[in-house]
Amino acid sequence: MRSFHDGAKDGLEALEALDPSTIKSFSDLLLAMKKTAFGGRRLGEAFDILKAMIHDPDCFVVLTLSGAMTIAKMGKIICTMIDRGMVQAVISTGALIAHGMSEAVGQTHYKYQPSMNDVDLFNKGYNRVYDTLEMELNLNHVEQVARKTLNRLDPAQPLSSELLTRELGKTLADEFEGPGILKSAFLKKVPVYIPAFTDSELGLDVSIWAMSKHRQTGANPSEEGANGQELWNSLQKNLPAFNSFLDLNSYTSQLLGAKRLGIFTIGGGVPRNWAQQIPPYIEILNLRLDTHINPPRFQYGVRICPEPDYWGGLSGCTYQEGMSWGKFVPPAEGGRFAEVLSDATVVWPLLLMGLLDEDGSKAKATL
Repeated sequence: MRSFHDGAKDGLEALEALDPSTIKSFSDLLLAMKKTAFGGRRLGEAFDILKAMIHDPDCFVVLTLSGAMTIAKMGKIICTMIDRGMVQAVISTGALIAHGMSEAVGQTHYKYQPSMNDVDLFNKGYNRVYDTLEMELNLNHVEQVARKTLNRLDPAQPLSSELLTRELGKTLADEFEGPGILKSAFLKKVPVYIPAFTDSELGLDVSIWAMSKHRQTGANPSEEGANGQELWNSLQKNLPAFNSFLDLNSYTSQLLGAKRLGIFTIGGGVPRNWAQQIPPYIEILNLRLDTHINPPRFQYGVRICPEPDYWGGLSGCTYQEGMSWGKFVPPAEGGRFAEVLSDATVVWPLLLMGLLDEDGSKAKATL
């Protein structure tokens, strides 16, 4: 026989109808959505956890970014999160940062029309990213800033993405008035890491800059009569002194020095995995070198990504799955996590506006 229980007596959490008459702000809306269902509840729960991690004074928050978020005009959202002290480190794809620099140096992205032809776009110097166009001329402006920045660095200094993004941010802060991700990061002393650095326009710019240094010395053979392979082989004599392990160990130091850790992930890919691999890194270190360093684990996590977990890829990897790798604190030990399976350009602005509402309410309360 079935036993008909009462949910209230069993301590279940009651849902509530979303009442528009009670909604006065984005924060009100998101908190109300937490008591609804489906994607709305997921978004409301994400807001609650994101707010908790950002307002935790002992939490070091890592923002990981993938996808064409700057071409999608989310750049000022990233700037605002850095400017308001919501994140303490940024890990990104190189392309996202490069296209963000395009904005930072005053260039413009344009709307793609379905009637346009991609072959014609190529011939006209327009690079298409789904429904948006990035002019090749924009990226030439970015290269000029990158070259100017590289020329002032000590040639004997090993390069890393953290060093390069910091110095690019300094150039933007010194010479450009508008907002920029790297400019905000430089001014707020927030490190920016690009683990797959060569998979970007910036990576190509740095490599070509090094080759240009070789040619300026006159060490290259005459181009007359030389085939493409000979010229390429000659240019390989001067490559950037780039050491990605400087990034890895710098980021590890940041996490080891934090009391608590939070991660806010847009998309997935290399930035997400690289950001989360420090716990296994330290665990393996302890095992193989007989050290006794406490592996840092993330206590808070919010992920916005449209990919579900059943494809088996990392971008759909749940926090539950990540616990099996020792990357996250289990809920039984205080871990708090939320995953929103949606387009970040839809829900990320809502989350930020809710956070800004909360900050505004706190500021008013202190007056």
